[in-house]
Amino acid sequence: MNPSPRRALWALLLAAGCTSVGLGIGTSAQAQANWPAQPITMVVPFPPGGPTDLVARVLAQQLASQLGQPVNVDNRPGANGNLGGGLVAKAAPDGYTVLYNTSSITLSPALYKNLSYDVLRDLAPVTSTAVVPLALVVHPGVPANNLAEFVAYAKAHPGKLAYGSAGNGNVTHLGAFQLAQAHGIEAVHVPYKGSAPADVDLVAGQIQFMTDTVNSVMAFVRDKRLKMLAVTTARRMSQFPDVPTLAEQGMPGFEVGAWQGVMVPAKTPRAVVDRLSVEINKALQHPEVKAKLALQGAEPLGSSPEEYAAYVRSELARWARVVKQTGVTLE
Repeated sequence: MNPSPRRALWALLLAAGCTSVGLGIGTSAQAQANWPAQPITMVVPFPPGGPTDLVARVLAQQLASQLGQPVNVDNRPGANGNLGGGLVAKAAPDGYTVLYNTSSITLSPALYKNLSYDVLRDLAPVTSTAVVPLALVVHPGVPANNLAEFVAYAKAHPGKLAYGSAGNGNVTHLGAFQLAQAHGIEAVHVPYKGSAPADVDLVAGQIQFMTDTVNSVMAFVRDKRLKMLAVTTARRMSQFPDVPTLAEQGMPGFEVGAWQGVMVPAKTPRAVVDRLSVEINKALQHPEVKAKLALQGAEPLGSSPEEYAAYVRSELARWARVVKQTGVTLE
């Protein structure tokens, strides 16, 4: 149904014509030769302890080591990542404030009537960083051990099940929406300010299911506080070899993940953008970083600014179509 973020990205990288500068990074002022000469703030627009935060902190630590300056994570959750996105869009374009964005940045333009910033105009892509698969997880009290049993149970209790997400219009919301829509399930959506608080309520039984990022629910699944019924990858994950994919369970082609990347204010000097891109790509290949990401079920990506710009544009178009199908609009 949907191409995987990794597959779609690499298709763009290999395609001819991936030289479009785009998204406001074609021209810039002369970069400071001594960048970075002070600490860098990495704005993470989701709560501490969530799936985005976990990967961002691994990357920030390695970047600090490479650059010789602290890279401080500043969590600014709210409005499906738009609070943090708007903050960085209006920050000084000097390379000292960066946004650790997720796929939500390409969902928001289709969802929100009045965004405080324009993704294409106000932010400059630096590089993709990682992609994290989603998983269908349920509270242990839900009497289902596979997708078919879950669908049967949900359809037998129309409107009585609730599912959480990391926010209205977040990929965790749209993933569950598409799943429910495909199977005719009537369920109540409960948006949270990030995956971490949603997971807490799922474990507590306040909501019954989610399509959440694997790294966010791993620990709960392993200590049996949640049940994982399916993963959204094309093949089973090595961390959970006994958990079948959605494709194996009657949803051929359904493959989706929560991808992440880095952006900066649009007028950041090109030399700074290029240096930051090189350093992040280098960090993603560091053995310790790769090992830590693997433990979280995250797969490193990496790209040039131009390649990431092209991917962002393709995802904006893709999610505009999906959001139109959902009928969701937000203030």
